[in-house]
Amino acid sequence: MKNWDGKRYHSMDFDLKQLYGEKVYKITLNGGMSCPNRDGTLGRNGCIFCSAGGSGDFAGDVSLSIREQLRQGKETLKQKRPVRLFIAYFQAFTNTYAPVDYLEKIYMEAVSDEDVVILSIATRPDCLSSQVLDLLERINQIKPVWIELGLQTIHPQTARFIRRGYELPVFETAVTELRRRKIPVIVHTILGLPGESKEQMMETVDYLNHFDIQGIKFQLLHVLKGTDLYTVYQEQPFWIPSLEEYTVLIGDCISRLRPDITIHRLTGDGPKNLLVAPLWSTNKRSVLNTLHSYLKTSDIWQGKEYHD
Repeated sequence: MKNWDGKRYHSMDFDLKQLYGEKVYKITLNGGMSCPNRDGTLGRNGCIFCSAGGSGDFAGDVSLSIREQLRQGKETLKQKRPVRLFIAYFQAFTNTYAPVDYLEKIYMEAVSDEDVVILSIATRPDCLSSQVLDLLERINQIKPVWIELGLQTIHPQTARFIRRGYELPVFETAVTELRRRKIPVIVHTILGLPGESKEQMMETVDYLNHFDIQGIKFQLLHVLKGTDLYTVYQEQPFWIPSLEEYTVLIGDCISRLRPDITIHRLTGDGPKNLLVAPLWSTNKRSVLNTLHSYLKTSDIWQGKEYHD
């Protein structure tokens, strides 16, 4: 079983330290975009779990320029620790869902910052036109570009329930087109979606093992006030894992994951003023300590081909 810089899984921090020799920090940005699930193209209310902030509740102030959001983000981080290098992360809503000239303007504003070493963009697989892909390819030759695709699950029934709005072949085409342009792909998945069994969650991991992806985010499902998922939860509460259950679930996911796939996230922390469940997730440091302790002492990798 390989040890990645003291961790028993292949982490993003490990990769970045290998590349840059030091820790690199994310600054979350808001490019002022919408989403086809919100503007009427596919729907009006977004995905069932998505907050009014479009999953960008911790992103920058949309009223500010990208340059100013980066400046503020750097100042905040530098007050806490010595920091030199940053990832410019467009997080809120769908960050390729805008005219190409506008996208070029804000992306270039981000990569023009001398302290930014990577441009990371969260988007949907159905919002990657050939023109957008060509733009991403050009910028990837200036500074590395990461594309984060929201998949969440491979199961059609769950995808319909959460109102994802596209079928699996759309995701597969997006991965193919991005990799053809040598752009790294990070896939966002959600663990604990209503009605999904542990076996179904593992099937999503197994599916991703067969694709040319470079990273994955494991996101714990959050129930947030103001979302349609919150209404469902109020009317008919569904299973949400305890910390102990989630710890075992994450361990099983990691033990099945191809070891060359970098893990960018093990959990997540929703805004405390909106979070309804699970409340144990609010103490992110304690949660990560619990997960790391379990991964260091567990025998989940015993006999696993991927982690020999």
